[in-house]
Amino acid sequence: MRDVCVVGVGMSKWGEVWRKSLRQLFVDAAADAVKNSGVDHLDSLYVGCMSGGMFVGQEHLGALMADYLGMRGLPAMRVESACASGGMSMRAAYMEVASGVSDIVLAGGVEKMTDCAGDDATYALAAAADQEYEVFHGATFPGLYAMMAHAHMAKYGTTRDMLSAVSVKNHKNGSMNPVAQYPFEITMEGVANSVMVADPLHILDCSPITDGAAAVIVTTEEVAKKLGKPYIKVTGTGCGTDTIALAQRDDLTVIKASQIAAGNALKMAGKTIKDIQFAEMHDCFTIAELIISESIGVFEPGKAGAAVLAGETALDGKFPINSSGGLKSKGHPVGATGIAQIVEVYKQLTGQAEGGRQIAGSPKIGMAQNMGGSGASSVVHILEVA
Repeated sequence: MRDVCVVGVGMSKWGEVWRKSLRQLFVDAAADAVKNSGVDHLDSLYVGCMSGGMFVGQEHLGALMADYLGMRGLPAMRVESACASGGMSMRAAYMEVASGVSDIVLAGGVEKMTDCAGDDATYALAAAADQEYEVFHGATFPGLYAMMAHAHMAKYGTTRDMLSAVSVKNHKNGSMNPVAQYPFEITMEGVANSVMVADPLHILDCSPITDGAAAVIVTTEEVAKKLGKPYIKVTGTGCGTDTIALAQRDDLTVIKASQIAAGNALKMAGKTIKDIQFAEMHDCFTIAELIISESIGVFEPGKAGAAVLAGETALDGKFPINSSGGLKSKGHPVGATGIAQIVEVYKQLTGQAEGGRQIAGSPKIGMAQNMGGSGASSVVHILEVA
């Protein structure tokens, strides 16, 4: 297979974006990625989107986005894997370039989640859970992750402060991100005293409903060099799945799909987790960041909470996690999240992270971990300085 690189990135401003449509959000991010990369054409296009049909009544996104990007006729496809749709879009683009089918591919993601009522958004998101065995009986994602949090607390003694520290850290990072939905800092007391959603998870433990898009240009190293723009290499990609229903899992304190995906990506890259210097992780809820960081081996089981409290995952810590602000502060337009993670890793590795959130020491190797639902699917990418 050929070496694969990321050479240009683009993102819309995330939040409640009332004056732009689903297609316009995507086109804005995609056009920025094309402009920033310097490419003069695309060979194909992937659109990560969880549920355009339920959120805004729009399917058939591949053709739609190619048309409105001004590239009618371009091979284009929508990719769906719940909240991992963006990461899977990146994986599809990677495979197309690595295989030699195409030289220049745009991998993007988009979701428009605030144009419907809150109950309708909850219904759409619940489609990523097990409809017959979870949703029918009233389970929601806050409820499912609350069960995971209780299991982790019972098994390892995880505390309220440990969960709060994840949110505080990510908001501090997000306060420096110009495209974040909630670019402000919060306090430990603020998290613990915010509205309860599903015990023990408060509203400030939960990622928000978001409108937004992100895009990256994926190409060969030969093309990247000719463009003369900053680029990074994709040295590993991995994907994994697990049961959708929590009740069918062996251990609620482990996300096996991420464990599998990270293992495959690291093996492909010829690396171990100790070689990775920082990561973007899927913190849809604060407990998710703790469980993921343990599942992929950054910390021993039950040790992530104490590490966060000790500052080990802060920007100046031993292993920075979610320098972008993560889903918690940056936002979570579900189809775009996985691509936005690639955008952040690209910026960190090329020294372009804005607002003072650039990780010190010029990191050389980063990871992006994206997952769907309560962890039934996951995709991981390893990216390195070229």
